[in-house]
Amino acid sequence: MGKITASRTSLRPDPKHQSLLAGKFINCLMYDGKKSTAQSVFYDALDLVAEKVSDRPAIEVFEQAVENVKPFIEVRSKRVGGASYQVPMQVNRARQQSLAIRWILAAIREKKGRAIHQRLAEEILAAYRKEGTAMSRRENTHRMADANKAFAHFAW
Repeated sequence: MGKITASRTSLRPDPKHQSLLAGKFINCLMYDGKKSTAQSVFYDALDLVAEKVSDRPAIEVFEQAVENVKPFIEVRSKRVGGASYQVPMQVNRARQQSLAIRWILAAIREKKGRAIHQRLAEEILAAYRKEGTAMSRRENTHRMADANKAFAHFAW
């Protein structure tokens, strides 16, 4: 386990758009400390998004996409008297954001074949339109929570 830093306190907004969310996303996208590579991937993806969506700035499309992917409710395992229940619980804001980012990155990393910035652009556009792999992940999470509503009284 690496050193865990409170990235919220030291998080820098991205250089181009001054967006904290974009800065966070770039940090999560980054491998091996190669930030400039992660930035160029992100900005190339935003350029592709800008070509497809002309009525809004690409960074707004990205922020809306992340907003769309955020889950409001999730199931957590809870042990009650020897049985484990999947208990639906509210997701706090920080976790909503990190789950959304994680799901978008997981979605683009499991698709193979094209350049990463193309996959990222497609996933951002898909999430913006409320479709795509990351969105279906969110739908499944909500569906699980809905299915286990009966155990909601175990939430404390």
